[in-house]
Parts: sequence; C-alpha cells; structure tokens
Amino acid sequence: MTKLSVNINKFATIRNSRGGNNPDVVKAASDAQLFGADGVTVHPRPDERHIRYKDVYDIKKIITTEFNIEGNCQEQKFVDLVLATHPDQVTLVPDALDQITSNHGWDTLKNKDWLAEMISVFRKAGIRVSIFVDPVLEMVEGAAMTGTDRIELYTEGYAREYATGREKAIAPYVAAAKRARELGLGLNAGHDLDLQNLQYFARNIPGLDEVSIGHALICDALYLGYENAIQLYKRQLQ
Repeated sequence: MTKLSVNINKFATIRNSRGGNNPDVVKAASDAQLFGADGVTVHPRPDERHIRYKDVYDIKKIITTEFNIEGNCQEQKFVDLVLATHPDQVTLVPDALDQITSNHGWDTLKNKDWLAEMISVFRKAGIRVSIFVDPVLEMVEGAAMTGTDRIELYTEGYAREYATGREKAIAPYVAAAKRARELGLGLNAGHDLDLQNLQYFARNIPGLDEVSIGHALICDALYLGYENAIQLYKRQLQ
C-alpha cells in the first residue's frame, strides 16, 4: 500500500502566529505516528516562518516512523541540518526564498550536474534522496541521470484540473510514473492532494511509494479531528 507521510508545517504556522509552544509541533509529530501515519514530513525554510531548525532536531529525538525533511539544498544551513539529523529521506525542492509554497519541480537537465553532486553528499551519508519533479518525461529522465533514489511528482496541476476532467488531469502523471519505474526510480507524490482527489490518483499511478500531505489534511483535521483525518487519508490509499 502507498504510504502516507503527514507534513506538520501547518502546526508550526499556527504556533508561530501567537508565540509560545501551542500547538506543540513535537507532539504533532508524535501523535501523527500514534494515529497511524507511515511517516512525518517537515519543510524548514531559511526564514523559519513555520518549522524551525530546532524543531527538526527535537522531532528527530522522538521519531519512530519514517522521517522526511524537505527543502532547498542551495542553502548550506539546510544541508548541514539534514546531515546532522540524518532523516530516512531528504526531498530536494527548488524553492525561492520568497515563495509561499512550492510551485514547480526541478529542471533536472539544466541542473543535472549540481543535483548529482548534492545527491551524492546525502547518499554517502546513507540518506535516501527524492527530488521534486514536474510530470514531464524529459524531467523524469533527467532525474534518473542525477543518481537520485526517487522522484516526487508535483501534483498541483492534477489537483487543479481534477474537477473538470480527472482522466485528462492524471494522464501526464501516469506517463511520468511509468517512465520513472522503467528507469528504476522510486516514486513519491505531493501537493494539493486531498480527500476528493487522492484515491483516484493512488489507484491509477503505477508503483506509487508514498504521498506527502500537509495543508489539506490539517484543514480537514480542524473539522474532523487529527486522528480521524489521518485514518480517512490512509483509507484513500488502500
């Protein structure tokens, strides 16, 4: 079954808006595990506007399931953090400093040599590497040349078009997934997946290893409860 990794950034956003430690981000990570998540994802940014670097160290102390750290490896501080905390997986995302959220994958052809160098650093440390990629065959093929273990398909386009034509919306992702598998790449996915579109995506993408979901799941948790939301998302993946 496809694994569910819960991105807990939004807990940190709420905490930071008020100061103090409510909600407790470490407890949010611990509870995600307790409530059945297969992994926990954090995405620290240089301005620490949600997850702080200290949070990552604190979460590492209590994590018992898969730990995935997302971020931009153009920042040496991020590289040092990943090497120091040694997560199960690092997901490399081409974020600009002023981005509200991730909005595109890597140009794996233009950045092939640099990505290969950075991926080598993490893999030598025994950390699995995934890189954020748009559902474009050339970008998937370029990713394979970098030495990455996995790619994470950026699914905002699928989510945006799902309501008006899900077959058309998913077609490029099916093609990208098949090509990734042909090239021996593991396959993750994330961004704007929710209770409405997740099941169709998971059932139609061959070899989907993991989805990382934060914003939609936390929004649902406000109404449904955290544990219930995690279980509802896991059911979509069965």
